[in-house]
This record gives sequence, structure tokens and C-alpha cells, in this order.
Amino acid sequence: MVMHALPVGGGILCLSSLPGRGGDYRGDLEHMSHWRPAMVISLVTEVELVEAGAQALGQHIQDKGTRWVQLSIPTGEEPSARVRERWPQVAAQAQRALLGGGRVLVHSAHGGGRCGMVALRLMIETGEAKDEALARLRAICPECEGNTGQTNWSLKAERGAVRFVRHPER
Repeated sequence: MVMHALPVGGGILCLSSLPGRGGDYRGDLEHMSHWRPAMVISLVTEVELVEAGAQALGQHIQDKGTRWVQLSIPTGEEPSARVRERWPQVAAQAQRALLGGGRVLVHSAHGGGRCGMVALRLMIETGEAKDEALARLRAICPECEGNTGQTNWSLKAERGAVRFVRHPER
């Protein structure tokens, strides 16, 4: 399982493929677990989970003490109305983790367009300029660039649209 990591907002954002996609679900899960993410965002459908033998992924991730969120987005598509409705809450959790120095892992079946779409959106919402975020993402993971619709959804993000107040350390 290949993982592409980049610094975002003081933490680390990682993009990867679906554990089990290459035939070693347990090994991939352990590899992911050793990276110690605070949060895992799964962008796969139920069918993709079953096809990879990963239908229990959410439970296995949570058993290891990691927050897990599934945003089911079919390959090549942009977020549905239901996913867009959930996005602000999911993004706020991811931003909290990243701005607190934590690690967030985003995965799709192949670790490509859907991952890039969500990673780019998080990078922008966490404060990075759109063009700089896109260039950094392309440099670290060229296969993560989504199609035009996916990229357009990402670029609609407001820069620094953090949805919570960060309290200074006492």
C-alpha cells in the first residue's frame, strides 16, 4: 500500500489506496495503523469495500483508536448532495486534527482522483492558497489529480474556512 504524505496546517495529510486492494488487507491495515492517524476518511462505496475484502474496515480502524468517517463517492464522481451536506462537519474534524499537529489519512480505491479532490479541498480550507495547494498535490502525487468536476469542487473551497475557534495554549 503506497501512502503519499504532505504537511498541511501543522499536521500531516496522507493519501492512499484502499487497504486490501492489493490482496493483503491485514498487512495494509497494520501499515496504516503504524502511521497512527488521528482520523481516516474513506471515500469508497460499500461495493468497493466488499470487493477488497475490507467490509469491516471502519470497525477495524476504530478498534485501533482512530476516528473513521466514510463519505461514499463513486469513482470519477464529485460529492453527492448528501456528502456535501456532511462535509462541513467532517472537514472541521480533519482541520482540528491537522491544525493540532495530527495526522489525517484520506483513501479511495486506487488513491487517485477522489483522494486528491478531498485533500485539495482540505489544504485550501486549512489556509493554503489554491494554486500553491494544487501544485504541491501534483508534485507529490500526480495520479491524485481528479477530473474537471472533482477539481472544480475542490477549488470552490474558501481559503482558511476553518469552522471552529482555536484556543491559545494556556
